[in-house]
Formats: sequence, C-alpha cells, structure tokens
Amino acid sequence: MFVEWMVRGKLLNFEELDYACHLDLIARSHGIENAQKYIKKVPLPFRNEVLYETLLVNCVLAGDIQKAEEVFKEIKDQCLRLTVSICNQMILLYKRVAPGKVADVLMLMEKENVKPSAFTYNLLIDLKGRSNDLAGIEVVLNEMKACGIKPSTATQTMVARFYMHGGLAEKAERVVEEMEVQLLESKDRRHVIRSLLHLYAVLNKPDDVARIWKLCTEPNLDDFLSAIKAWGQLGRIEQAEETFETMANTPAKLSSKYYNAMLNVYAQNKLLAKGKQFVERMCRNRCPHGPLTWDALINLYVNSGEVEKADSFLLKVAEENPGRRPLFTSYFFLMKGYAKRGDIHNTEKIFDRVKKAGYSGRPVHYRLLLEAYINAKVPAHGFLERMRGDNVRPTKKILRDLRST
Repeated sequence: MFVEWMVRGKLLNFEELDYACHLDLIARSHGIENAQKYIKKVPLPFRNEVLYETLLVNCVLAGDIQKAEEVFKEIKDQCLRLTVSICNQMILLYKRVAPGKVADVLMLMEKENVKPSAFTYNLLIDLKGRSNDLAGIEVVLNEMKACGIKPSTATQTMVARFYMHGGLAEKAERVVEEMEVQLLESKDRRHVIRSLLHLYAVLNKPDDVARIWKLCTEPNLDDFLSAIKAWGQLGRIEQAEETFETMANTPAKLSSKYYNAMLNVYAQNKLLAKGKQFVERMCRNRCPHGPLTWDALINLYVNSGEVEKADSFLLKVAEENPGRRPLFTSYFFLMKGYAKRGDIHNTEKIFDRVKKAGYSGRPVHYRLLLEAYINAKVPAHGFLERMRGDNVRPTKKILRDLRST
C-alpha cells in the first residue's frame, strides 16, 4: 500500500490521527481482523482511545457484535479513557441487534461518570419509539432537558412521528406547535420548514402544509422536494404537479432524484397511467435512471396491482445492470405484493432473490414471508428454525402471529 511505503521510507511522521485514518482504511478495505493486526504495529503511545474507537466504529458499521464487544472490552481492560462517543457506538449497535444490552452500557456510563450527549439521547428516543414505549420517550426527553440539552429539529421530528405512530395525535401536534414557535428564531429555517411540511402532511392538515409552504419565499430544490412529498402524502396530486412544474422551470438542472420524487407520488396514489406518462417524459428529457427510479416504478406497479409486471421488470434491470444492485425496498415491495395475495411460492422466490442480491436476513423479510403463509392459511412449519439459521431474532409480532397460525 502507498501509505505503508511512505511509512517504511520515513516520508511521513505519523501522529495520532494519521494512525487512526490508516487503521480506518485497512478496516474498510481489508476487514476488521487485518485492522486488529495493524494495531499491534502502532507505537504504544498512539494505541489510545482514538485508535480503538476507529476500530469500534468499523465493527459497528459491519454489524459485527462479537468483534465490537471484543474491542470494547479491550478499551476497558487497557484502562483507556471511556468517552461518550465510544459508548454511543455500542448503544447504536445494541439498538439494532440486542436492545436488552443498552441498559448495561448506560449503567457503565453512570458508573464511569460519562455524561450522555445529544446523540445518546436521540439513540434512546429512537429505541423507545421503535418498541412503542411512548412513556419512555417522555422520560428520556425530560432527562435531556434537565441536562441542558435542547432537542434539535431532527429530534422533535422523530418524537412527533413516534407519537403519531402510537396514536397520540394531540401530543404530536403540541411538538409541531413548539417547532413553529422555534421557526421564528431558528438559524436553519429551511430545515424546520421541511420538517413541518412533512409532519403536517402526516397529520393530514393540507391547509397547514399550504401555509408553511408560503413561508418558503425563495425555495431551493430540496425545499421543492419536501413540498412535493408532502402533497403526495396528502393525495393532493394537482398541487404536487404544480410544485414540480415550478421547480422544473427554475434555472437549476434537475437530477433523477427530483423526477423520482414525483414518480413516487404517482406510485403512492396508485396512478399507473400518470406514472407511465411521467416515465416517458423522463426518457424524453434524458433523465438518467438507476436503482431509485427502478424502486419507484416497482412501487408504482405493485400498488396498482401489477405485481408480476413489477417482478419481471426488477429481474430485467438486475440482469442488464450487474454492477448496480436494486434497493432493498424494491424487493420489499414485491414480497409485500405477493404476501398480500397469499402467494407463498412467489414470496419465497423473492425472499431467495433478496439473499442472492447480498442483503442480509432481517426480521422484515420473515414478517412478510409469514404473512404469505397466514394469508394462504398454510402452517409455517420450522419458521423459527429458519430464522435462527439466518441469525435473525424474531420480533414480538412474528412470535404472536406464529402462535395464532
């Protein structure tokens, strides 16, 4: 490697961050084990928490709980300084793969007097929200405020969405009202406006969406994008189309990202004919297409009841573009379409294609697969054993549905 050649030739005097960057490069290019071997070559004065945290981050990115726990144990065994960012990495990992272990990290932080950061609280709110523990969200928010940390727009948006999902519309509205008050003093008005457009759309308040959109007097492309998505969420196709045309008439060159947003509006609202016409327009405008466009088209076909057409389209683009992997959601839409029909054969077929595409097993795969068996009124024999074979933990809903079959 070029960096190793520079080190051997003493062309570069490495400092703390140089070693950390080199380790990060090795971990990403050659794997965690090679990065662990590299640490042993680093001079002792530089084998500090920065170096080990870099390794830990890569373990978490890879979702390797065993390696991450090994690195975390090394940090403690070597009496290196336990930082909040190191603890956050472990919380981030456990939140995904072992939620029960998050409490252990929090207890260790309290014991070592490591103060939580805003990111720590965001992780905990997300964890509580995903488990539908709405009372727990409020406890975390109160702790956060007691520590003098003001919830950001992103945090407030997350909280409001969890309240909506949990059926607490009034609480969600109070959070949104707080965000509007803060809009007057916010340094990043655009970010707040985009969040408010989204939240008012989910709350089914078209008048408020229109009111907030008027506050955006000099919209940029991403502001237009937020408005198009909000109108689409509300099923206000005419307003979404008007917003898109206004955006298309700006001097800015539109990438496929902005066309895909409008295509997704047609998909969400099952407007197959309009969607097809829009795809023709994209082709006329020579708009490049890729996984995001494929995803929108598959969603359009599935929502319009043309699941087989979506299936053959995905198969075709995957074969014609071997270097470009379709999005996970493209397979999700297909599985959902077949599962809804109780079509076990085709749901299993897509399930197999998901794995062949390189996506690791997730609970959502199995939830849709189980849905196909339930809708077909066929027993799902050996289902838990299949999940264990893929090292996937069953969710409470999957266990509940299995008991009812």
